Amino acid sequence: MTQLTFLPHEEICPHGAVIEVEPGTSILEAALNHGIEIEHICEKSCACTTCHVVVRQGFDSLAPATEQEEDLLDKAWGLESQSRLSCQAQVADEDLTIAIPKYTINLVRESH
Repeated sequence: MTQLTFLPHEEICPHGAVIEVEPGTSILEAALNHGIEIEHICEKSCACTTCHVVVRQGFDSLAPATEQEEDLLDKAWGLESQSRLSCQAQVADEDLTIAIPKYTINLVRESH
């Protein structure tokens, strides 16, 4: 099992969270399965940037991003060198520390 540490996010995960998941699981699936509601308006199809996360530790253990993911990441709010789309980044054997950005470019939220 691989440990994922989600840093606190004001709305989505106020106290942070530490979860364990099987390698091969996407960061988004792992989060959703543990009640961490990361936005994903394209339903995990790598067509938007709302599930953008920053991998603070363990980034190098992830498989490289595809060209499609890289193109989308260029549009993400708060892009950093260790940014990934959580729907595309699959957990490997190394523990990860993940930050969820404060904002997304999703201008329409059904929950608001």
